[in-house]
Amino acid sequence: MRNIFTEHPKSVGESYFEHLYHAFSFSLLLLTLSAKAFIHAILPFLYITTVSDKIKSLSEDMQRRRNKGDKN
Repeated sequence: MRNIFTEHPKSVGESYFEHLYHAFSFSLLLLTLSAKAFIHAILPFLYITTVSDKIKSLSEDMQRRRNKGDKN
């Protein structure tokens, strides 16, 4: 039987709660990055590469997790 709560987490090699933790932590990270981007828009001398650097790192992290799921 198909379980909509675990289908996607299993596809990336995680349990429901592991996926919940990672998705929630990404959400909080993106929220803080949004605030930093807003501050940078007003004060361009602050957070010059912080947001773009972290988004690149986050993308690489997510790709590694996706690839890990492909191997399972």
